[in-house]
Amino acid sequence: MFKKIMTGLIERPFLTSIYVADLAILLLHKPPFIFSLVMLGALIVMSMYYGQKLALFKS
Repeated sequence: MFKKIMTGLIERPFLTSIYVADLAILLLHKPPFIFSLVMLGALIVMSMYYGQKLALFKS
């Protein structure tokens, strides 16, 4: 499963870099409230996208 996650992240370097940068800014800095809401929304959208594309748990 870890290998599948890593290959999925490596195949999409632009989205991965945006995801990592967004997460780092939210964790390490104190952005303004509205900006942090927009960034949190972007993180949720990217997480849902990666969850759909990787499909780690098939039903």
